[in-house]
Amino acid sequence: MAATTNTRHARFLGFKRGKRTQYEHTALLQLENVSTKEETAFYAGKRVAYLYRAPTEKKGTHVRCIWGRITRSHGNSGVVRAKFRHNLPPRAMGASVRVMLYPSNI
Repeated sequence: MAATTNTRHARFLGFKRGKRTQYEHTALLQLENVSTKEETAFYAGKRVAYLYRAPTEKKGTHVRCIWGRITRSHGNSGVVRAKFRHNLPPRAMGASVRVMLYPSNI
């Protein structure tokens, strides 16, 4: 039997935007194995973490983390909006983000 994990993965697509304006304070995430708006309701309020490696070592590690939270769905195809404590850097577009399965609302 495979070990259960308390995280899922998502892909950082880019920022919320209009035709000419980009809103860096809201990131768009494509959740893995989620393809409808109804399926995204479970993930509302869940915490997300973007992990990256930095060139300088702090607290004994090169790995840093930017925490965020899924706020709502975006469109009809399993994309969600998320707000991070610090805006995600543009080089993170296309990168993987970890979705924690807490806090639970069931």
